[in-house]
Amino acid sequence: MKEYDCGFKIDNKWFRYRAAAIIVENSCVLFAGNELEDYYYSIGGGVHMGEAAEDAVKREVLEETGIQYEVDHLAVIHENFFHESKGTLAGLDCHEICFYYLMKPRGTQELNSNSTTSGVKENMYWIPIADLDKYKAFPSFMKDYLSREHKGIEHIITDQRAN
Repeated sequence: MKEYDCGFKIDNKWFRYRAAAIIVENSCVLFAGNELEDYYYSIGGGVHMGEAAEDAVKREVLEETGIQYEVDHLAVIHENFFHESKGTLAGLDCHEICFYYLMKPRGTQELNSNSTTSGVKENMYWIPIADLDKYKAFPSFMKDYLSREHKGIEHIITDQRAN
């Protein structure tokens, strides 16, 4: 059965409902990257129609890392507005709503990744949290979020559209 992501594109407008993971091991956070994009991005992807976000993040983490991580808790609801000038979303005004789940650490950075996106191999990168600001990595709130204590679920809005 074909699965459909909760998202759509109309003219130059693009919307997606996404679930993503915050995976921390040894003071590093896991990001993905590929040769089509000039930045790193969080592990995760589109929630399928009829799929719970928590199930989607577990599925995406397994697909991208080859490892079955357990969910600790829902950490962030992120509303993200941006305009892409290059890459797979070039020319689109984008609006994304993402549920970020903190995953339980496993005590190792060993992965079994064989992931692809848009037909291109994805690579996994463990980026030191202290050095995140030296990388072009999204979501942009990740270093600040991982550098402080939290209570409950945080709601974060970022607007990176050019004025």
